Amino acid sequence: MDQHERQCQGKRCSVAAEKQLELQNRELTILYQVSEALNRSTDVHTALEQTLILVAEWLGLHSGWVWLLDAEERPYLAASLQLPPFLQRPAQMEGWLCLCLQTFVEGDLAGAANLNVLECSRLKKARSGSEGLRFHASIPLYLDQKKLGVMNVAASEWRMLTPEELMLLNTIGNHVAVAVERARLAEEIAHIARLQERNRLAREIHDTLAQELGAISLYLESVDALLPTNPQKAGAQVRKALALTREALGGARNSVQDLRASSLEGRTLGEALHDLTTQFTHHTGVETHLEVRAQAHHLPSHMEAELYRIAQEALSNVRKHAEAHCVGIQLLEQEHDQLILQIQDDGKGFSLPIDTEHATFGLTGMRERAEMLGGTLSVRSLQQSEEHGTIVFVRIPLRTASTR
Repeated sequence: MDQHERQCQGKRCSVAAEKQLELQNRELTILYQVSEALNRSTDVHTALEQTLILVAEWLGLHSGWVWLLDAEERPYLAASLQLPPFLQRPAQMEGWLCLCLQTFVEGDLAGAANLNVLECSRLKKARSGSEGLRFHASIPLYLDQKKLGVMNVAASEWRMLTPEELMLLNTIGNHVAVAVERARLAEEIAHIARLQERNRLAREIHDTLAQELGAISLYLESVDALLPTNPQKAGAQVRKALALTREALGGARNSVQDLRASSLEGRTLGEALHDLTTQFTHHTGVETHLEVRAQAHHLPSHMEAELYRIAQEALSNVRKHAEAHCVGIQLLEQEHDQLILQIQDDGKGFSLPIDTEHATFGLTGMRERAEMLGGTLSVRSLQQSEEHGTIVFVRIPLRTASTR
């Protein structure tokens, strides 16, 4: 090989290397753009449509669509791009009519593959044959072994995708699968949050309106029995029922106000507890002592809200049942990232064991709140000791709670 041939070969190698580098840069760019689109959008439909636009533009294709499997593993059209008129009819894009879905479900579609669009059963009744499409490629969407769906891209010309293009589409499919599963998990978490909120509302109603309305009902039944023989005593019962009705109305208004507030109105947990204890003493005459030795301003807002509700419910129980003269509340931060909330009263305590079987609805709600933060709640009576009263003790691991 003479010098001229060596120079030509060197130039060809250099050009090939430049083309390979350019191709790699394009692939990295499309992967970055797809990942950004999938991560940027909180709506999986929008994210899938953006992905189809990017892939179609990159490959010079015409159309695209994504099938996903629902909870019963039934396919549905999750996103589409420039579908031909015939395929825009809802009936044409439902069910298991097409080869790619059947191949996917049977487990024979292990990776991105070229498929002949003329074999697509969805286009058999199309008046214009293939509706302007000549071929499509199918990309299975898996997360480990879990089948999530299929992404299709189609062209209006006879053009088979290269192995390199199919490999990149397979990588994009993996990104899409992760985004789809992430969206589904987020939806499940939101569903759980809604259920927890319903339970919280049930606790709120039970611990306020339900009990107070029950007491009003008893007063009115007493009035009904006393009215013929003892109108004076019946009048006294009516006044008690009226006072309790006013208290229930005030409680309902407070509950509505609490439900509207998404946080503690800009206050730290320590500040909110101070206001709570001050109001408690004002309404009940029971002396309260609050000690805060924790970096409450560093707590996550959801954690502050749940701990505040626990303290609120504990004080409500003191008011209703304890016959106490004094209540102490401590918010302490211990070693090993442990947060302690303790509410102790000097009332009469209780005789029954407060376990799951005997737990009141209010106590169950308090325990659920603690468990949602990854912590524990225990209730102990001092009836059998030299002291008297009840201790509500909450322990929350700060690191666990901060990630929930």
